[in-house]
Amino acid sequence: MSMRRESVIETPMPPLDVARVRADFPALHQEVHGRPLAYLDNAATTQKPFTVIDAVERYYRRDNANVHRGVHTLSQRATADYEGAREKARVFLNAHSSREIVFVRGATEAINLVAQSFGRANIGRGDEILITEMEHHSNIVPWQLLSGQLGATLRVAPINDAGEVVLEDYEKLLSPRTRLVGIAHCSNALGSINPVKRMTRLAHDAGAVVLVDGAQAAPHFAVDVQALDCDFYVLSGHKMYGPTGIGVLYGKEALLEAMPPYQGGGEMIKYVSFDKTVYNDLPYKFEAGTPHIAGVIGLGAAIDYLTGLGLDAIADYERELLHYATVMLSGIPGLRLIGCARDKASILSFTLAGVHPHDIGTIFDHQGVAIRTGHHCAMPVMQRYGVPATARASLAFYNTSEEVDALAAAIHEAKEVFG
Repeated sequence: MSMRRESVIETPMPPLDVARVRADFPALHQEVHGRPLAYLDNAATTQKPFTVIDAVERYYRRDNANVHRGVHTLSQRATADYEGAREKARVFLNAHSSREIVFVRGATEAINLVAQSFGRANIGRGDEILITEMEHHSNIVPWQLLSGQLGATLRVAPINDAGEVVLEDYEKLLSPRTRLVGIAHCSNALGSINPVKRMTRLAHDAGAVVLVDGAQAAPHFAVDVQALDCDFYVLSGHKMYGPTGIGVLYGKEALLEAMPPYQGGGEMIKYVSFDKTVYNDLPYKFEAGTPHIAGVIGLGAAIDYLTGLGLDAIADYERELLHYATVMLSGIPGLRLIGCARDKASILSFTLAGVHPHDIGTIFDHQGVAIRTGHHCAMPVMQRYGVPATARASLAFYNTSEEVDALAAAIHEAKEVFG
């Protein structure tokens, strides 16, 4: 069994050298429509450093083999790297054991796994599932499906005008019928960071288990699942500078042990006959079939990269950049920022009077500025603020104040075009 994170005094990480960091990301150094690229769409997906690209390429060039069942050298090397990435994920989240780390296709699959495995076994007619008004569709639709299948009720905790969960209403919605609470650690549409530790404690007091959607949190600041005391935590590799198609489900070992398999097939078994099947130990019980081996190895490299920079250093830099960008945009006439929570990650969603967000995105692209426009898989958030869509600029540690200036200049260009 893996050991807990050691209690030692860590040497503070130096401030980020953004110029050096940017040199690690090849996709950043290109022109779009004759302009230097300012990539500000990091909440949708992040760019990949050379170390991640090289790790994936090295696997395919040198170690391409299936994992766990092979006795030959290539399989042994691939298995060592694959399981090594699991241990990196354990340390990254400060999980108690590597048995609590399940590899999945992404946060969406992780939530569906919990819904269809834990949910079907523990939620019934008349029970309740509680989520918040700021959730991504991936933390809404699986619970709607489950509620329809089982006759349960989906409850929704409201958010205020700033984009913060109204904790008094959240607490009132918790009841002895609440079986599960699903909450975003950080909103992809608003940037709001929820007080997950407090919300988890309140849910536990009501007898509910808690799933935290950490897809937007894990790239921006340190996550400690033992300190949060959440029961499940999910993340996606491509949001944290790793490959697409790979993610992590953390679950408390006792819960995972009691849950039935999500899928059947190879690897998730110990013994199969036509009479019965004996399932494999954790975490393999939930990893049916050949996994995304290259993706797992790439995710391990991404975790190494993030921890090498230091999550606290990343958070400090992004906080400063968000402040700079907020000041820049707040002074633009006709621009409305959507989501102004006191505790917020580096996401700026906005509307511009007289300009549709999709037109904003097109004009920005011709200025070399890449942002996201639309409902961001968070239609209830758009309905809450009475808008069909927003333009969203999402910042990462490789972005610069000059790129924020380019964003502001593109906004003024859009105002000119539609003025």
